[in-house]
Amino acid sequence: MADEAIRRQLEVINPLGLHARPAALVVKLANQFQSDIELIRGEQRVDAKSVLHLMTLAAEQGTNLVLEARGQDAMLAADAIEQLFRQGLGDLEAPAVGP
Repeated sequence: MADEAIRRQLEVINPLGLHARPAALVVKLANQFQSDIELIRGEQRVDAKSVLHLMTLAAEQGTNLVLEARGQDAMLAADAIEQLFRQGLGDLEAPAVGP
């Protein structure tokens, strides 16, 4: 099971895309896991534990990526990174809470 890849479809939804600060958030999160984690855009496959590698994706808003994780904690890693993308990589304002 550890060799089986966990894959997730991700979309960059934040307006500024996967720039340096969100890339650093992805790397910080990915490095909490032992699994090998990659992001894929077309034919390009990069290590999600490297800011420089992530920056080469040039992923703007609306870009679709594939997350691929392999290892003992791959499912946990994929869930956490998918959630970070769904939250706009820290670039979306929290919704206002009304009375």
